Amino acid sequence: MDVRLDGRRALVTGANSGIGRAIALALAEAGAKTAVNWVTHPEAADEVVHVIEEGGGTALAVRADVSKPDEVAAMFEAVDKAWGGIDILVNNAGIDGKRQLGWESDLDAWRRVLEVNLFGAFHCAREALRRMVPAGRGTILNITSVHEVIAWTGYSAYTTAKAGLSMLTKTLAQEAAPHGVRVLSLAPGAIKTPINKDVWSDPTMRADLLDKIPMNRLGEAEEIGRLVVMLVSDVAAYVTATTVFADGGMTDYPDFEKGG
Repeated sequence: MDVRLDGRRALVTGANSGIGRAIALALAEAGAKTAVNWVTHPEAADEVVHVIEEGGGTALAVRADVSKPDEVAAMFEAVDKAWGGIDILVNNAGIDGKRQLGWESDLDAWRRVLEVNLFGAFHCAREALRRMVPAGRGTILNITSVHEVIAWTGYSAYTTAKAGLSMLTKTLAQEAAPHGVRVLSLAPGAIKTPINKDVWSDPTMRADLLDKIPMNRLGEAEEIGRLVVMLVSDVAAYVTATTVFADGGMTDYPDFEKGG
């Protein structure tokens, strides 16, 4: 089956590196006009746009700190001006934050993670829905994490944001479904990207991580990109209000293979 997105207009937040970059490239390869959001490293966003255009696709780089509603609104207006609207939003932008136990956490740092990961996704979804609902079509895909269901010591802000994003997905999906708009989430597990190189490049840390994954390997960013294309396409037209996990079985609690 050849899954195509020709004629669709997409926006991917945090698309100048890692999983976001792979998603943007995959959407463009499938035929979607793709807006590449960035907040730092404009040269990386320009490189993604260049790769897309070299492949015959259409793309533009748009800067916005997703935690700031005014910047998000301006970003969507830029997409409107370029392409006349939006059909696909992928909320990918996110940060882990500094590792801190809950009772030792710096409140400003804790809040910043929620502002980017949860509020940022909401700001973007709100702008997208303001366009998609009147049009009677569109898809919003939120990138959550296995940590929407798996606790992670030292990262309470991150896990809280991802769990909250899961419920935000379900609620917005319920609101938007009667208007022909789908809202769903994709939860990656351990994906090999530059941001976690310190883990997968260290033999001891890599072995510990692989012990948590029944498939005994890290996922590739390109695998996430291909899955996103399928989920935002008409192939998944009856899928909404749920989270799809792409984690090699991490959420299958692999320690229980050894017994209860």
